[in-house]
Amino acid sequence: MQEFAGKADASRVLSGVDWHLIGHLQSNKAAKAVELFDAVDSIDSMKLAEKLNAAAEKMGKTLPVLIEINVGGEEAKSGIGLGSGELSRILINADTWKNLAVRGLMTVPPYIEDPEGARPYFRRLREIRDKIAARNLPGISMDVLSMGMSHDFEVAIEEGSTCVRVGTAIFGERKALQKSEVRLQK
Repeated sequence: MQEFAGKADASRVLSGVDWHLIGHLQSNKAAKAVELFDAVDSIDSMKLAEKLNAAAEKMGKTLPVLIEINVGGEEAKSGIGLGSGELSRILINADTWKNLAVRGLMTVPPYIEDPEGARPYFRRLREIRDKIAARNLPGISMDVLSMGMSHDFEVAIEEGSTCVRVGTAIFGERKALQKSEVRLQK
C-alpha cells in the first residue's frame, strides 16, 4: 500500500483502470486503502471488514472485496485459516455491511515449482466457493474466484479461476516487499 500511495496521483491518468489491493492489510490502514483503491482482494477478518465498511461509508462509496482463504494453512501467509470460524462470521455479517460488496474468494497457495502441485489448493478454494454460492446468502456474490499467479495461472484457470495475477510474467521479478501483480479478470 505504501508503494502505491506514492504513485497513486500519477496512476490516475490511466482511465478505465480499477486498482485492487492484494495482500495483507492492517485494519488501522483501512481508511487509506479505501481512499487509494477501487477494491480490496484480501479481507481476512471481521475486524478488517468492519473497518473497511466504515471507511467506505465515510467516503460515500461501495467497495468490492474478496475474502482471502489460506488454503495451504501456511503460518507465514495471511488469509482465513480453514476451520477457524472467521469465514462463517464474515458470511453471517456480510449483509450488515452496506458499503462492502463481497464478490468472491481469493487465495495464494503454497509455492510449488511444478504448477500441478497447486491444483489441489485451487480445487479446494473452488469447492468452498461453490458451497457458499449454493447457500444464496444475502449480501454475498461468489462470481469472483481469484487464484493463480504467473507460474501456475493455467492450472488455476482449469480449476475455475475467474481472476489471475500475472504481474511477474508481464513486468519480471521484483523484490519481495515491492512485488506487484496485475489483476486480469474474465
